[in-house]
Amino acid sequence: MNEVSAGRPSVAKGVPLYTEGMRIGLLGGSFNPPHLAHRAISLFAIKRLRLDRVWWLVSPGNPLKDNDRLHDLRRRAEAARLIADDPRIEITCLESVIGTRYTADTISYLRRRASGLRFVWIMGADNLAQFHRWQNWQRIAAQVPIAVIDRPPQSFRALTAPAAQALARYRVSENQARRLATLRAPAWVFLTGLKINLSSTGLRNPDGSWKSGT
Repeated sequence: MNEVSAGRPSVAKGVPLYTEGMRIGLLGGSFNPPHLAHRAISLFAIKRLRLDRVWWLVSPGNPLKDNDRLHDLRRRAEAARLIADDPRIEITCLESVIGTRYTADTISYLRRRASGLRFVWIMGADNLAQFHRWQNWQRIAAQVPIAVIDRPPQSFRALTAPAAQALARYRVSENQARRLATLRAPAWVFLTGLKINLSSTGLRNPDGSWKSGT
């Protein structure tokens, strides 16, 4: 398990157990709080992309967001485990372990540390819309295939955003989604059909506390 202790956890505890050749989806975020949409996206990706596991990368803090109301990392990780409730979804605080908040660094580390795995980065359409603002986003796209999950009404904004336009020639058709993990990056797919519309923002009170039941 990837518990966060008072001291810095070992690197080994930051990476979930795996076997060589697994197809792993990576879903990063603050999970502040985690919710059923995170679970639904993960199970949807497992089915459509033929993944063996999805790893939730619980971030110490998003560089593009105000983190003043971010809850304790341990609490977010423990809440994520309760919400995930599926042996195919693993929770890790890897970014805290290796000392980064940037996805590009996290992916570079994982590709070195677990080179026998086939990784896919998973993001919602809302993240594709601002992907060009991520640090070293071109390096991310060059390192792992990306699966974008449609989140209406973000579809048009996402697909016309700078990153989507820059990567347009590398987009693969949705009926080829099951092959994505085996493709050489850059490669990405836009997946439609998931009907759920929850967000962490909508599950927080104005003071930043989590609403009852989350």
